[in-house]
Amino acid sequence: MEVVVTGIGLVSALGDSLETTWQCLLAGSSGIKLSQPFAELPPRPLAPLGPHPADFQTLTAKAVQAAIADAGLVPPLLHCGVVIGSSRAHQGRWEQLARHNGKDLESWLENLPHMAAIHTARIIGTTGPVLAPMAACATGIWALFRGWELLQTGECQQVITGAVEAPITPLTLAGFAKMGALATTGCYPFDVHREGLALGEGGAIFVLENTTLAKQRGAKIYGKILGFGLTNDALYGNYSDPEGKSAKLAIKQCLEISHLAPRDIHYIHAHGTSTQLNDKFEADIIQQIFPHGVPVSSTKGATGHTLGASGALGAAFSLMALQQQILPPCVGLNNPAFDLDIITKPRLCQGKTALVFSFGFGGQNAVLALGR
Repeated sequence: MEVVVTGIGLVSALGDSLETTWQCLLAGSSGIKLSQPFAELPPRPLAPLGPHPADFQTLTAKAVQAAIADAGLVPPLLHCGVVIGSSRAHQGRWEQLARHNGKDLESWLENLPHMAAIHTARIIGTTGPVLAPMAACATGIWALFRGWELLQTGECQQVITGAVEAPITPLTLAGFAKMGALATTGCYPFDVHREGLALGEGGAIFVLENTTLAKQRGAKIYGKILGFGLTNDALYGNYSDPEGKSAKLAIKQCLEISHLAPRDIHYIHAHGTSTQLNDKFEADIIQQIFPHGVPVSSTKGATGHTLGASGALGAAFSLMALQQQILPPCVGLNNPAFDLDIITKPRLCQGKTALVFSFGFGGQNAVLALGR
């Protein structure tokens, strides 16, 4: 069954809509700025949505409502599936509760990790299946896969899916700082002088439908979901297998399921976190599987690293690239460290296919293939 994307709701530090974010991205803008949201922690380059850390539930609702409106749907959507992922979910709220010695615990049930999916079900008025995947930075693509799967099995004809993240919390910042993974001046993916990631808030939500239904109701179509590759290293808790065996397997699985060869790919939206290890690991894999050269960019220098939502944002940007036939730049890159065809300025293309990479902590590897 062919699955298409008929609606996208996106919120990022670049803008509060898909179109605003996309235009800012093409202009080479960045939402990353030096911020100190918590007095007890030093200033860091971050990509916040506003002057204060975002509320996770509010952010989710905004992205979901934008996706529904974009698809031309009006609730209630009684049989629509819901798959909303996040790697941090309501962690910010739990940290607030902990600082206040557990006061206001009467609302704790509304802040469990799966509640973004439940809240989405309430917004659209569905009694269909509700899922809440969590797979570190690979969460966004995992969510899209689970939504695609609900359509492939015939369990649903429409699915609201994607991922949202509000990761600017004291614990998240302190944890990444302890690992030495945070940037100190900015985010420079694949650059000689890259120094670490910059946490960003945001999310991307999609309406997926089978092609027949989408055409029957005259829906606009952003593009097609062609296939996925999903693997796990099963080795380390905080970094990937240096040899990249499982990551390469995920790419090969995705190509096979999508009936594509490496030469059929016209664009790769890289994970590109701007850390020393990830960018080298990913560059090596791209060079091995795509030695002929494929245009590559990472958008984390513009939006920050939205952790579990990053693959979802990458999917949205890749769909826009295929639809508008223009590839987004790798914002923040000045001095390339690798022999890749990295896009430094918006580039016109005639591409029909794109891959989106997400390589998360714990060796969670997810690859998505999209078609024009």
